[in-house]
Amino acid sequence: MANERLRAAISAKDETLQTLADHVGIDPKSVERWISKDRTPHRNHRWKASKFLGVDEVYLWPTVKEQADTASTSELITYYPHRGAVPASLWSSLIEGATSQVEILVYAGLFLFDGHPDLPDELADKARAGAQVRVLLGDPEAPMIRQRGEEEGIGSDLAARARITRRYLEPAMSVPGVELRLHDTILYNSIYRFDDDVLVNPHVLGAPAGQNPVLHFRYLPGARTFRHYMRSFDYAWERGRPA
Repeated sequence: MANERLRAAISAKDETLQTLADHVGIDPKSVERWISKDRTPHRNHRWKASKFLGVDEVYLWPTVKEQADTASTSELITYYPHRGAVPASLWSSLIEGATSQVEILVYAGLFLFDGHPDLPDELADKARAGAQVRVLLGDPEAPMIRQRGEEEGIGSDLAARARITRRYLEPAMSVPGVELRLHDTILYNSIYRFDDDVLVNPHVLGAPAGQNPVLHFRYLPGARTFRHYMRSFDYAWERGRPA
């Protein structure tokens, strides 16, 4: 049977067998076999193709679901009942150990900068060494930030915290590789990514972020949870505006 999902995904993106093959780095005949003979590509090729087409690999190749589900379960390192239960040593080790990517999506995240006063300098140093640093803060002027502050019971204090965090980050913002954007999205999770580790802090309606659980995931090839959250980060990043 032909892989009509893959054929449709290529068409929906206005791409061709050739452009997909060029992106993945293979011969177009291989892509044709993926479709006409419903061949399942090698893992790296699946990832590149699914990312290029903006479609989950399990949708394009359902036979890999069991493998992906098993790997995704293994990505969960541990669960913390609230943010204060995350050891300070873990935050420090993740920050210090990151060499390629640091990505933070928060409304304010002030606790992180209060607890690590040298963090802006560390982020600047990492960027100078070649790391990509992307930080998304809540736009203090956005209605959504005001609403979230009211829901958490702290009113305008949330917007004030976002302004303070931005002020802390100012020394690093002039360094190439450090990017800061403001967002006005409904934030379902705060995300703290350090290379292959990500801490996800779900937001519970009516409770401040610090009172909510934290999940620690570590990327595994073939799994989807880490990549799922990072796609969420990328979505918010594209909607943000320069600070």
